[in-house]
Amino acid sequence: MLTRLRALVHHLNHAKMSTVHNTNVACCTVPPAKSNYVPKGKYKPYAGFSKVYVTGPDTPGKIALVCVYDIFGFKPQTQQGADILADKLGAQVLMPDFFEPAQPWSIDHFPPKTDEEKAKLQAFFGGPAKPQDNVGKLLNVGKALKAEGAGWVGTFGFCWGGKVTILAGSADSTPFDAVAAVHPAMLNHDDVNELKVPLGLYPSKDESADESKQILEIVSKKPIADKSDYKLFDSFHGFAAARANLDDPENKKQYEELYSRLITYFTKASGTEVHRL
Repeated sequence: MLTRLRALVHHLNHAKMSTVHNTNVACCTVPPAKSNYVPKGKYKPYAGFSKVYVTGPDTPGKIALVCVYDIFGFKPQTQQGADILADKLGAQVLMPDFFEPAQPWSIDHFPPKTDEEKAKLQAFFGGPAKPQDNVGKLLNVGKALKAEGAGWVGTFGFCWGGKVTILAGSADSTPFDAVAAVHPAMLNHDDVNELKVPLGLYPSKDESADESKQILEIVSKKPIADKSDYKLFDSFHGFAAARANLDDPENKKQYEELYSRLITYFTKASGTEVHRL
């Protein structure tokens, strides 16, 4: 009997370690790229976070945006994108450190090579990077911006963050006026059933085409359809954030097109003047 109990405990522990939270293979294997870009913004505590990257105007005005970074945290390519949006939209853009007090996933252990490393990465997606546990944090930032006087607040997220933004846009009394998901991971069409604000959906070729199709079908039947946007990018998962190699001409082209698309989308949704890349 004791032997059987030990075997059962071992099996349960192994099953727990091996729980798969993110089935996007590219998300779990494509490494981040290096960048020499120097971000233009600064860091400050805000809305319960001890560290938030802020770029653009010193105070939120007509429009403000909140970015949910990918699993690698603050990276130059992601901050460069925030700087572009701030400049072209005249918006204050905030990027909170959602993983604090934990750390972003280390590039030293990516992509994971052993079964143990793979299990730890999945545990990360079920822990610090669990979308459902970060929705409340994102909502608090949006509410703080509205309380500070922002007239219109949008949010955009990469990888796991794309799911966070959609769930935040589905919350009752959401402070967000539009959401965007860029090469999103762990996305499910059920996530948009209660979506209340326009959606900008920008998957890569590594995301599920079937899920995107079902999401678009659901959104098309909502009042938000006219202000929503969609484009499938012929690029890899992560091309617009930490994995972006902007020394590669094709990646740079896709990167710039994505941010141009976000500018146009947020312009249409908010009614601001557009300044394309």
